[in-house]
Amino acid sequence: MGKLICDSTASSPVIPWHDPTTTTSSLDSAATVTVGVVVGKSTPVPENIVSWENVRGLEDQQKKHLTRLYNKGVLWKHPEDKSLIIVFKLSHGGEVEADGNCLFTAASRSMGGGATARELRMRSVRRFVEDLAAAAEETKGVIESAIRHMYAPDLKSGWGIHVVQEVKMLTKKKDREGLESSINELIQIGMQRELAAESIYKERCIAVDDGLSWAKYMSISGCPDDEYDIITLQYTEEGLLTVDENRDGHAAAFGDDIAIECLATEFKREIFVVQAHGSDAMVDEENCVFFLPHHPRSEVCEPPFFLFMKGTGKQHITCLLPSLYDSYSRY
Repeated sequence: MGKLICDSTASSPVIPWHDPTTTTSSLDSAATVTVGVVVGKSTPVPENIVSWENVRGLEDQQKKHLTRLYNKGVLWKHPEDKSLIIVFKLSHGGEVEADGNCLFTAASRSMGGGATARELRMRSVRRFVEDLAAAAEETKGVIESAIRHMYAPDLKSGWGIHVVQEVKMLTKKKDREGLESSINELIQIGMQRELAAESIYKERCIAVDDGLSWAKYMSISGCPDDEYDIITLQYTEEGLLTVDENRDGHAAAFGDDIAIECLATEFKREIFVVQAHGSDAMVDEENCVFFLPHHPRSEVCEPPFFLFMKGTGKQHITCLLPSLYDSYSRY
């Protein structure tokens, strides 16, 4: 794995990926290797850079730490070619729409916009499906256990950590009318709307609890062309809290760690999610920013890219724009 000055070696082990789609390496263009000397110089700050002081929703300690991080730069070492070192300055790349596609929109912007958010979403899903099919049974069991934990949790446990737990269900768009008719039949015999909806959806919809259903779920971008809609059942320890029926079909699947590792593998690039915590996370200023690494399951042929996520509140990912500060080659 590549290394940063804030090196974190933790990565969620998912699937022993096969070689991804071949891409042209841009490492040589990032830094021409000349032994023992500096080969890159500071580059101008891009015009679309947003100062951390002007980023909305950040607390003072977050702004201060991120500004200091920008001024110092982030040093990255290639995981195998130890002679290649690149220093990046990380700037906020502006907000992206909070529509559930933010991971893929931010990734598209961070990679220069060569592929749309929807294209990146589908490439991530295809990478997952191909590699899961080739994985050993034991590995499939591990990944499907992780999927169940995220999207079909055991509601008998987990309440020491969560106040609300969500169960994700999928229904085909073409089946919505029939489901609504069945829900209304239960309402007519005296059942409350949400309890009727819960009963019908759990009986007839697809639970997101294995690799195949994860692929269907992660393919949903909230557009009319989606085959499936997302239904979300929310529970507290006391029972059903609410049902998000997503009647307009606009809900998209929020990208998770599995999707990020699929992107990393597909493009042969390490992806670092920079997570900034606020005061409600009970961490001091020096420890309020974390680098969460996601490594490709193959060789690294491209420089890394960086995403930004606030560590508290509703999850939302935006992009970071890494301007090349210096690149080195050393003995």
